[in-house]
Amino acid sequence: QENKNQEKKLILPERNENNEKVKSYLEGRGIHSVIIDYCIKTKRLYEENKHHNAVFVGYDLESVPRYGVVRGTSGTRYLGEVLGSDKHFSFSVPAREESDTLHLFESAIDLLSFATLELFEGKDWRNSNQLSLAGVYKPKRDETPMSVPIALSQYLKDRTHIKVIKLHLDNDYVGRMAPQSLMATLPNDYTVIDEPPKNGKDHNDQLCNLVGLFSKKQIENCTR
Repeated sequence: QENKNQEKKLILPERNENNEKVKSYLEGRGIHSVIIDYCIKTKRLYEENKHHNAVFVGYDLESVPRYGVVRGTSGTRYLGEVLGSDKHFSFSVPAREESDTLHLFESAIDLLSFATLELFEGKDWRNSNQLSLAGVYKPKRDETPMSVPIALSQYLKDRTHIKVIKLHLDNDYVGRMAPQSLMATLPNDYTVIDEPPKNGKDHNDQLCNLVGLFSKKQIENCTR
């Protein structure tokens, strides 16, 4: 039993002495430095020292790191979870003050892109809670309702004041199928609103289109 518990312990990669490569990578995808700096300051994001990839960290209510996902920063599509990650506690950004609204995304990059878009519109990008799911998965059969992702289920369990859930999922088959399924699966206590990206596959596409980075993003092969 002790060995089993040890296997589940989160083992985050060693931190690099600076975060310059991660900052450069995220800014190259249009994400604002204010948002990047916030995530670094709150230890939600850092650069690991072996490959200089970005590590996004998820915390529980006691501010204990429980989840980590590594994303490549060198023009690759590398994406992998950290050893010992607990999928109940994915990457998130809390509201500045208590809010009954949760914005839901498929990835950390989408979350940060949406926050940047909010910032560009002059809004308080921390006005509401934001949670990434590390992907949305298609049911085995099209007619099978999608189960509530465990990261969302845990988040709602821990924060009973949440009443409104805004879905910012991808403009692809799975992303467009998921909202109807989630609306049917979540309890009626929640108001669920579908707010997909206005253009492109995801919110990073929308952001890159806005700031003129879309062709660069294609060249660097950085799309998910």
